[in-house]
Amino acid sequence: MKKISTLALLCSLLIVSLAAQTKLTPADWQADLRFLQQTVHNDYPFLFKKITAEAWDAEVEKLYAAMPTMQEHEILAGVGRTVALFQYGHTDIGWRQSPVKYHVLPIALLYFSDGIFVEGAHKDYEKLLGAKVLKIEGMPIEQALAAIKPLVPAENDQYFKAYGLDFLVIPEALHAQRVTSSLKNSITYTLEKNGKTFEQAIAALDAFRLPRQYGYVQPGGDWVSVRDQSKTPLYLKNLDKIYFFEYLPASKTVFVRHSQIQDDPSEDTPAFYQGVFDFIEKNDVERLVIDVRLNGGGNNFKNKPVVTGLIRCEKINQPGKLFVITGNRTFSACQNLVNELDNYTNATFVGEPTAENINFYGDNRRVELPNSKTPVFLSWAWWQDKPQWHNEDWLAPDLAVDMSFEDYRTNHDPVLEAILDLDSKSFAANPVQRLEQLFMENKLDAVQVEAEKMVKDPRYRYVNFEDDLNQAGYDFLGDDQYDAAVFVMQLNTKLYPKSANAWDSLGEATLKAGQKEKAIEFYNKAIELDPVGVTGENSRNMLKKINGGK
Repeated sequence: MKKISTLALLCSLLIVSLAAQTKLTPADWQADLRFLQQTVHNDYPFLFKKITAEAWDAEVEKLYAAMPTMQEHEILAGVGRTVALFQYGHTDIGWRQSPVKYHVLPIALLYFSDGIFVEGAHKDYEKLLGAKVLKIEGMPIEQALAAIKPLVPAENDQYFKAYGLDFLVIPEALHAQRVTSSLKNSITYTLEKNGKTFEQAIAALDAFRLPRQYGYVQPGGDWVSVRDQSKTPLYLKNLDKIYFFEYLPASKTVFVRHSQIQDDPSEDTPAFYQGVFDFIEKNDVERLVIDVRLNGGGNNFKNKPVVTGLIRCEKINQPGKLFVITGNRTFSACQNLVNELDNYTNATFVGEPTAENINFYGDNRRVELPNSKTPVFLSWAWWQDKPQWHNEDWLAPDLAVDMSFEDYRTNHDPVLEAILDLDSKSFAANPVQRLEQLFMENKLDAVQVEAEKMVKDPRYRYVNFEDDLNQAGYDFLGDDQYDAAVFVMQLNTKLYPKSANAWDSLGEATLKAGQKEKAIEFYNKAIELDPVGVTGENSRNMLKKINGGK
């Protein structure tokens, strides 16, 4: 008996010794950070596109200096913030694969047009379903979102809405970002439900994957969903399949949900879409809707049969007949798909902007930090489906439609409904083009009336009228059509009277049109609106030229 006890004691001491050897010191983490820094500079310098190498290195040095005073979860969050500075969704760290232990609250949050709500929960917190989040540990939700945003490699606000909310249910992330003043085992939420505000402390569990599919909790076992499960809207139907289609005879519409850029095990992509196009040709179909709002990507070489098939389908590839639904989970290879559909078809895009930049870095490689073994995923492939001057944060919908919490809960799909109810006479898929057409017809009063309507119309809220009109004005200037340029740029100042750039551009147009006094007036207006910025500086330089360098 004594011998066995001695052996057990030796084993225990060995385990403790090994644990002590594997425990990471601040110096280990500092070495990992240096390794990451050198790897980025040596092998991935092209990632310095949205942040300069100097600015990134400065943040690295701040983290390096602070590491000896930080807890491990704070260090991991710091590394995450450093990588997130590149602002590419494919460039991230592996929280799950890191040795740093973290926890998760057993609730699932989802972003809607009217706020952030508890969409799913463990049955122990079923009463929280449908509650709107107002505060976290007393911090207003807007401030909490701003606090955690640096952890997220967000290419745009849409990506953050889709993927960033998960950090709101990780106590270690909340503490690292100072939403909480100390690391806590439970987090108190302030919630609102049925007109009543209340607080609820939610106990954290060891890290686990929330039981979700395409961002939505799948009820079953110990988990419940807020959505009415008695019926299923088309965009959530048959989620066991990558794609499916259904004919809506009342509107003569074919609806396709396509939620991964991969082949479904039961039918590959070319065969599926051939079936769709055959059905369209043989039946009374007037409209095709392709729904990719849940599509987070895959293999973009699978996009070809979709794009080429639509180009050949003359029955559908017409304005007002082909619609593509996008949302805040439309990402990666699906961004390539919608880019190509925008380039080569007559698709009208409906819903919300995508989660990816128009042109972006993707296809990451795993880089393992030598001491912590934390994986860092660094993008290396530049995907450019559009010219380099198309640096938009996202592909914006032609027709903007959001989903409210109540829409989701009751299985109402306002996006599909907007397509089916669309009046092509009152809606312009390309509003700036419609304004240009009115201008060419010399209907100048109608241009101003229509422009004012469109700018106020929520359906066009993602259209950048100011930049588009400004560009149209410069196009006229380039063709020496000075009067036309002045008209367009003057219209822009009426629509956006607080835009220094609009006034600066009008100053340039009137100067080239020979209206020197007017140009001086407009340049001064730009300086008034932007006294210390780049636009104001440009206006000051132009005034010096007008005054002979004085």
